[in-house]
Amino acid sequence: MCPQESSAIWLIIGFAAQALFTGRFVVQWIYSEKHGKSLIPLAFWYFSIAGGVSLLIYAIHRQDPVFIAGQAGGLIVYVRNLFLIRKDRRRTAATNTPLAE
Repeated sequence: MCPQESSAIWLIIGFAAQALFTGRFVVQWIYSEKHGKSLIPLAFWYFSIAGGVSLLIYAIHRQDPVFIAGQAGGLIVYVRNLFLIRKDRRRTAATNTPLAE
């Protein structure tokens, strides 16, 4: 593969990653419009992780320390939010379970 082909492939990867990352805002906007108030759906966090990981890979390829630090830091927040959502759902399920007699 010549350097120009490799560069073009990495540009496609970068733009695809950015599209994934931007998709999270579209998902959040549509979800909020549907409910008539500002909400963050679970899909937002999955798009954030998919886009963040993809952009981190691209940033590592580009060897851009600012871009790498930004994406790595964001991934911590996205994963943490999924853990908090999971914890809350388990707690809610536990409090809504009828007690055995």
